[in-house]
Amino acid sequence: MAKSNLVSIPEAAARLGLKPVTIRQWASARKLARVKLGRRVLIPEAEIERLIEANLTPSLPERR
Repeated sequence: MAKSNLVSIPEAAARLGLKPVTIRQWASARKLARVKLGRRVLIPEAEIERLIEANLTPSLPERR
């Protein structure tokens, strides 16, 4: 497994422009990968990037 930086739920929420409760719900529902260390839940940065890329809508080319 490749080394991945881990971020807290509030950090992940800020990067995605969402509320921390949304990130917690997605992690609990396994819509978002997580690392659980005791009570602490961390999100891999690669998972944040995957979520962004999976929901990216490309722009249309400029018409002349």
